[in-house]
Amino acid sequence: MHKRYLGAGVLGAVLAFSTTIPTLALAADQPPLKLVVGASPGGTTDRVARGIAQEMTDILGQTVIVENRPGAGGNIAADAVARAPKDGNTLLVSFTSFTVNATLYKKLPFDPEKDFTPISMLAEVPSVLVARKDFPASDVATLIKLAKKDPGKYSFAIGGVGSSLHMATASFEMDAGIEGLTVPYKGTAPALQDLVGGQVDLMFASAVNVMPLYGSDRIKFLGVTSPEPMKQFSSAPPIGDTVEGFTSKAWFGMFGPAGISAERLEQLNHAVREGAKRESFIKLIEPEGGTVVTNTPEEFAQFVSKDIKRYAKVVKFTGVTAD
Repeated sequence: MHKRYLGAGVLGAVLAFSTTIPTLALAADQPPLKLVVGASPGGTTDRVARGIAQEMTDILGQTVIVENRPGAGGNIAADAVARAPKDGNTLLVSFTSFTVNATLYKKLPFDPEKDFTPISMLAEVPSVLVARKDFPASDVATLIKLAKKDPGKYSFAIGGVGSSLHMATASFEMDAGIEGLTVPYKGTAPALQDLVGGQVDLMFASAVNVMPLYGSDRIKFLGVTSPEPMKQFSSAPPIGDTVEGFTSKAWFGMFGPAGISAERLEQLNHAVREGAKRESFIKLIEPEGGTVVTNTPEEFAQFVSKDIKRYAKVVKFTGVTAD
């Protein structure tokens, strides 16, 4: 199927560990541990990174700082970490684009599976399918019926080509067997503004962006992308209840360069998983509509490999590429 776009062409350049784990011996002059983030300060990825940095500082006894290196959908930050020393003092906090970009970009300066050491996932955040207030459907089943009757008629706003919300939109179209008109925006805020104003029909939005509108009559809430209901949007059932097997979540995770020692990797994974259990970090994630999720390096590596394959199909469906 060839996707339809409005004003969009080729994209140019988004288990507990044993308590006997050895404590990291720190010299007085040891450099800080740096978390490189491929996003600007203030965004969700930045907040996640700063939250876990605070917990890791306490657990490791080593200062952990955050360095923002936005650009190219996170590729600039990823490339910097791929080339970093293998001492485990320069790490990457990345997001869904890490696996999307493996297919979206025609050429990358790194191999997302071979040039990194997966440490742990940090969190998952589902999104919400919303519609303009006078949209002729109030549930996913009716939306699909209408869209199948008139392919390309109904518009889906996306807050950035290649973003996690773009991938959620395309995944929904693929799994539901429908085709909408994709309308790209430079960010979620202007897209949501036009949805509220009735200029576009539908969009997948981050929970945090539409929470203030829930319970009002300004937009309709049709469903959520998590496999289970979200307490913040009790009237919007999981889309998977209608489209069998559908789920879509943005994720955040930590990586190091390839070649980190097994001992250092164990220390870092332990620090992340212990830090993510803390109430202060959980309270950071929950307002975003998210859930804290951690795993072993092996589990995270398997997830990344599977996610790359998954999004390869979705990116192909969208028809977009990046240089």
